[in-house]
Amino acid sequence: MRYRRLKEESGTAALEFAIISPVFLFMIAGLLAYGIYFGAAHTVQQIAANSARAALAGLDMAEREHLARTTAFASAGTNGLILPDSMEVQVAAHEDEPTLIFVTVTYDASSLPIWNLGPPLPLPDKTIRSVSVIRAGGF
Repeated sequence: MRYRRLKEESGTAALEFAIISPVFLFMIAGLLAYGIYFGAAHTVQQIAANSARAALAGLDMAEREHLARTTAFASAGTNGLILPDSMEVQVAAHEDEPTLIFVTVTYDASSLPIWNLGPPLPLPDKTIRSVSVIRAGGF
């Protein structure tokens, strides 16, 4: 009788679930939070690329800057991950090569849910920055 009680396995699955489920749920939450962060980073990269392409149509630097900013904020407004209020767009020509136009999009990602995961995880930078370069005519 005593040997039979030691060998009984009822409740083992519930005990294993109680041990493993918090770790599993934390991993799922981490995957979701990092996925949202990487989605936002990809979106910032796409906004910078689209803004650089739009800046190419301008005739002078002021018009290029206006086109890039308009495109960037219009793109951010249609996306659910990026808040236009937290985004900054800079357009500048390269100092040595004036035909190269740099469009830099900087996004403050502190409103994303990844920061709720806590200190045990290695967290990325709260500022997402992407630079796109395009040549404005010539060789």
